[in-house]
Amino acid sequence: MNPEPITDTELEVLEHDVLTALTTGDASRLTLLGEGEISLVLAGGEDRSWACKRLPPFTDSEAAERYAATVERYLGALTERGIDVVDTTVRSIAGDAGRTVLYCVQPILPPDVLGVAVARRDPELGGGLLERIVDVVLGSVDKRFGLDAQLSNWALVDDRVVYLDVTTPLLRDGAGATELDTDVFLASLPWLLRPAVRRFVVPGIIDRYHDPRVVVLDLAANLRRERLDQLVPVVVGASGGRVVPTLDDAEILRDRRLDMVTWGALQGVRRVDRAWQRRVRRRPYPFLLPSHPHT
Repeated sequence: MNPEPITDTELEVLEHDVLTALTTGDASRLTLLGEGEISLVLAGGEDRSWACKRLPPFTDSEAAERYAATVERYLGALTERGIDVVDTTVRSIAGDAGRTVLYCVQPILPPDVLGVAVARRDPELGGGLLERIVDVVLGSVDKRFGLDAQLSNWALVDDRVVYLDVTTPLLRDGAGATELDTDVFLASLPWLLRPAVRRFVVPGIIDRYHDPRVVVLDLAANLRRERLDQLVPVVVGASGGRVVPTLDDAEILRDRRLDMVTWGALQGVRRVDRAWQRRVRRRPYPFLLPSHPHT
């Protein structure tokens, strides 16, 4: 039985706790469920039954509405391609300083159904899950529709393979332009760096998620991050003869290292900027960051 929908009041309480953490550095009132490269997943609701992913605040309410609409289109695209996705709503509340805050809200799933937990508990079942993920990727990803298919973005619910990560809607229009408002995620970088990252880094990152072979490569490489190296051959085998050239261990290791360097550098810049804002400028840093560097 699904829990009652999280109320606006409960979301406002969560946002108040987030702002308290940003202002004071004390995050003890927040319950962290997961960490991504861009944002964090927090437990929300009076009974902490909702996974709430907070997007960086929007200074323009119309931009927030456009972003929410893009997420809704992405949910539709997932369904059209036969991909099961966890029930998701995008909720908007008023933030501080006239900003608009979006939360992507999903019911919290039992920890033992999450993809990484499944693979660690039962490698054979995890291997079967990975094979099914490879099938999904190779049957759906194209120039118009992208997917971040790493194992941590999936769950196995009653033998259904369920996708979780929809806050980065990887859609392109007919002209090949991304529908994702990348400025939302660049906002946490120092303003001097944003033009260079927007021009030289972001296009390459987006391109990766629209190439089926690279998405599968990323799936295999991220298994090393999760200390599931023994399951890398499952992904190689499941994609063998279906991607050209065939994946090999050397390429998977290179991709893992590139991922560490790219995201580690971006996180490092954010941490330096946070320290500058807090210690030198004596003002709150307005973004939540992962607690550990990308490894």
